[in-house]
Amino acid sequence: MKPPLSAVLHKWEVALFALLKPFGAWGIGALAVIDSAAIPIPIDALLIDYVVHDHAKFVLYCFMAGLGSAVGSLLPFYLGRAGGELFLLKRINRKRYEQLRDRFERQEFLAIMIPAMMPPPMPVKLFEFAAGVFEMKTVWFFSAILVGKFIRFMIWAVITILFGPAIFHTVIQTVRAHMGYVMGIGGILAVLLGVWVVRKLFDRRRGTRFPLEEDAQR
Repeated sequence: MKPPLSAVLHKWEVALFALLKPFGAWGIGALAVIDSAAIPIPIDALLIDYVVHDHAKFVLYCFMAGLGSAVGSLLPFYLGRAGGELFLLKRINRKRYEQLRDRFERQEFLAIMIPAMMPPPMPVKLFEFAAGVFEMKTVWFFSAILVGKFIRFMIWAVITILFGPAIFHTVIQTVRAHMGYVMGIGGILAVLLGVWVVRKLFDRRRGTRFPLEEDAQR
C-alpha cells in the first residue's frame, strides 16, 4: 500500500530541510524560493527553527527568507505576464488595456505587499499572477513581495524570541481548531481587498467600465 501524499510531502520537506539547514541563511533563502515558486512548504515553521538556534542572526534569516520568497514569486508573476495580456486583449482593445494597466500601477505596491504579509491560507500566488497580468513593474513587484514577507517573518521571529518557539505551535493549533472562522475572516479580507483593487482599476468616475458592461450596452 502506497503512503498518502501528505506523508510523502512531509518526508520530502524533512529531507530538504536537513539538506539545506547547514547552509544557514542561504539555506532558508533557498527554502523560501522553493516555497514561493514551486511546492508549498511550511516556511514560517522552518524560519522559526533557524531563529531558535541562532537568535543573533534573526534579522538576516528574515531578510533571506523574504528575498527567497521574492525570487520565487517571479515565476507566477512572469506566467501572468506571458499569458494574461493575450487573455485581456481578447476582451478589450490595446488602448483600454494600457489605461487599466496605468491605473493599477498607482495602487500596485500595497495591493501586493498586504497579501504577502498574510500567512496561509492567503492565496498570495493569485495576487502575484494578477500583478503579471497587469504588467506591474518588476522592481516594484519584487520590492512589494520582499517588504511584505520580511515584515511577516520578522513578526514571527520577534514573537518566537520573546515567548519561545512553543508560541508558534500554539498559534497554529488554535488556527487549525478554528479553521472555519479563520477561512471566513480570511475570505472576507481577500474579497474586500479584491473589491478595493478592482474599484481602483475600473473607476467608473473616470469613465472606465467592465468589459461585460460594455458588451451589455452594445
